Amino acid sequence: MDVNEQLIEACARGKIKAQKELYEKFSPMLYAICLRYGNSTFEAEDVLQESFVKIFGHIAQYEHTGSFVAWLKKIVVNTAITNYHKNKKYQLKTDYDFYLEKHDDVYEYNTADFTMEELLLVIQDLSPGYKLVFNLYAIEGYKHCEIAEMLKIDINTSKSQYSRAKKILQEKLLSLKDKDIKLIYEKGKG
Repeated sequence: MDVNEQLIEACARGKIKAQKELYEKFSPMLYAICLRYGNSTFEAEDVLQESFVKIFGHIAQYEHTGSFVAWLKKIVVNTAITNYHKNKKYQLKTDYDFYLEKHDDVYEYNTADFTMEELLLVIQDLSPGYKLVFNLYAIEGYKHCEIAEMLKIDINTSKSQYSRAKKILQEKLLSLKDKDIKLIYEKGKG
């Protein structure tokens, strides 16, 4: 998505029409990012709104170097992380160690076997900490040292949470695939 410099400058001057145009152009993409990090559509909408407040408050500081879209995404991800820290005390503490066994099972499946909605729902179902680390590492492309710094956790905690998230996702996708195979089999019998 190309953004012309006049639109950015108009937003920096506080022009409502330009801000509306920027919002309409980028809110669907940024909302999708918020959904990946939030626990509900309400929380995603809240993070999106907070992100745009920050975007419009700091757009004059955008230096026109690098991608404007990457700058927007970084603000949304940082806002989602701030929201996670703010709400961390309200999150249910659950021990997911039972998902990890001593042996490493390798599950083979083709991601084309799942729709985008199925994949997003499975990711959305992760605990907040696992989901945050998984999104930052696997989707946003941050390194574990960067994640550890952003979340104020140990680098090994980041690696461990990513590993556990991946294991849980593999099990859930395998279960989903098994259900689909059973449905196809039952339809064939009937």
